[in-house]
Amino acid sequence: MAKRSRSSSSMDRRYVAEFAGTLALVLVGCGSVAIGGLAGAPAGVLQIGVAFGLTLTAVAYSIGQISGAHLNPAVTVAMWAAGRANSRDVLRYIIAQCLGAIVGAGVLVFILWAKTQSVNLSTLNLGQNVYGAGYGIGAVMLTEFVATLLFTLVILGVTGGRVASPAAGIVIGFTLIALHLAFFNVDGLSVNPARSLGPAVWVGGIALVQLWLFIMVPIAGGALAGWLYRGKMFG
Repeated sequence: MAKRSRSSSSMDRRYVAEFAGTLALVLVGCGSVAIGGLAGAPAGVLQIGVAFGLTLTAVAYSIGQISGAHLNPAVTVAMWAAGRANSRDVLRYIIAQCLGAIVGAGVLVFILWAKTQSVNLSTLNLGQNVYGAGYGIGAVMLTEFVATLLFTLVILGVTGGRVASPAAGIVIGFTLIALHLAFFNVDGLSVNPARSLGPAVWVGGIALVQLWLFIMVPIAGGALAGWLYRGKMFG
């Protein structure tokens, strides 16, 4: 009986870790968009990419040994498709990630509200993912699919094998930075359904209308990456 209790506690720690880690990723990453500009100017692509990438690296080294630090439903699906995640944990991981993202975006809203005691959610820039100027649905779908495929293949590669690379967190974080530099102007770059869900829930509008794409396409990209990895085509 005691053994079962310890196992349950261990499982709970993983979900709490995913919740907290995703909260931090959304709070800091989207915070760089909402309030992180320098000298009053809006944050640039490099600053935003670095905020997301370095936060991911820090969280990966902080909670990686507890939950694997997925922080992303697409990564969880990729791990499952690769045979490296238990089926019964997938939904629980994703729920924890999504709740963490919503709370992280909510904390950011409260910080912005505390500044002026007034926030218009419909016009608020929380770093929500929407189609960029001049980019249609086809371009956005292709961008999110390819970027998520590359991102999850890197994650599977550097965390695979008998012993994960000690530099895995750094490689993953810098990959996310590089992807922001390349694709941010297309749609703000998601590659993470939870990261898109968090701000969209609060601001609503077009971000909520377009949310389906930022959920389904990264999930598809992660699933393909896991299938390729499991088939020994990569890794």
